[in-house]
Amino acid sequence: MEGPGIIRDDVASGRGVVGGVHLEWSVACNVGRVREANEDGAVARAGVFLIADGMGGHDCGEIASEIALTVLSGVEAGGGQTETRDELEQLFVAAQDEIGEIDTSSERRAGTTLTGAILVEHDETPHWLVANIGDSRTYCVRDGVFEQVTVDHSQVQEYLDAGMLTAEQARVDPRRNVITRALGAGMLPPRADFFSFATEPGDLLLLCSDGLTGELPDEELEAVLDEAQTAQDAVDALVEGALLVGAHDNVTAIVVRVLGDADDDATDDAADDAAATS
Repeated sequence: MEGPGIIRDDVASGRGVVGGVHLEWSVACNVGRVREANEDGAVARAGVFLIADGMGGHDCGEIASEIALTVLSGVEAGGGQTETRDELEQLFVAAQDEIGEIDTSSERRAGTTLTGAILVEHDETPHWLVANIGDSRTYCVRDGVFEQVTVDHSQVQEYLDAGMLTAEQARVDPRRNVITRALGAGMLPPRADFFSFATEPGDLLLLCSDGLTGELPDEELEAVLDEAQTAQDAVDALVEGALLVGAHDNVTAIVVRVLGDADDDATDDAADDAAATS
């Protein structure tokens, strides 16, 4: 059972305006070809974009990701960067406490990753405030340059940072699903990373669960984003690409476009902050 505004096993798109910044976005959440249950979930509304990838077996991962998304989606877009970060840190603690109350039927503790991008104000300029805990990711494409914003909290990432694995080896290493930070899963306290950068017209953000990055290398993600004409084209192609190579895990992707002057017909009529329309 999904909480208000949570997207699971569905696709949705929308447009909106926050602080004068015109946005177009699309999200797809797919169970994949192997898993019976979908423990991924997403929230997408003007200026607030979140993905959670639950863990814990049976329905516990789904419950954990739902709790995280329900709690963290309480954040509002358009606020000051410092205040929004403080609020997010408090919400991470609240989500951690609630997830810790989940009664699992095994020794595995319920938990979830979470990555999110919130549009905020900093130095009188719109910025993205990106938060991350676990191995879901946020990427940015600016002026044709594709860059991973977040850093995975995983055992394989630690080996990669230490020079013990190459990027290609890390993609297929059997320890790639061992994460070192999460909400819940017995990991206390929650320790999220935060990143901030100014928005620019033409920017693309990609938020995704590891069900996408585990199937498609960065080069393919970049190629899809480069070829797509709209955010919906991008998420459709990304999920289809993961399905074509097996989609061994749940697959969730959000693509956000910062529209330029040519797209400014996305007027305030689109700024009703409705979550998204499928």
